[in-house]
Amino acid sequence: MKKVFLSFAVVIVYAGYFLFSPHKPSPSLSTPQTSFAPPAPQPSLSNSGTPPSTGQSAPPYSPAAQNNSAAQTSGSAQQQPAQTPPAQQASSSLYKDGTYVGSSADAFYGMVQVEATISGGKITNVTFIQHPSGRAYSDYVNSIAVPQLSAEAVQAQSAQVDGVSGATETSMAFVQSLSSALAQAQH
Repeated sequence: MKKVFLSFAVVIVYAGYFLFSPHKPSPSLSTPQTSFAPPAPQPSLSNSGTPPSTGQSAPPYSPAAQNNSAAQTSGSAQQQPAQTPPAQQASSSLYKDGTYVGSSADAFYGMVQVEATISGGKITNVTFIQHPSGRAYSDYVNSIAVPQLSAEAVQAQSAQVDGVSGATETSMAFVQSLSSALAQAQH
């Protein structure tokens, strides 16, 4: 009976140690491995300003080439100044300036919600409003994942970031919440 009790006590102590003690960093927790969002399709415009119907990408719009062909056709040596196509005259920024809060997303061990700061039409900061915490392992994993996910979003200028290995649920919830915030910020 003493052996059973002693074995049971050892198992309980080990489980308590594992759940409530800080763990040493694992190299796999800091390397991104999985992309959670497919790349956004990039529309291409033909010379007429409409998407091509063949599904193939049209050559880039070139005002100089259009002006040269018009000059050759008319036979005049007059050169016209190059004009910027309407698509390029629009603001080059993707987002409206401001601070946008994304929706809460479930990360299994807790909710994830982020706030995106847009300045000059670009993502300048992504802050976690909430993330899984309160468990030693969740605190450890998120101490690595939170700054990495924020930095990747600023670098990518979108919610399409690589996930953090070991923080898969947090990474997927981050993408969902940041996508929600950026949807509010779009022109």
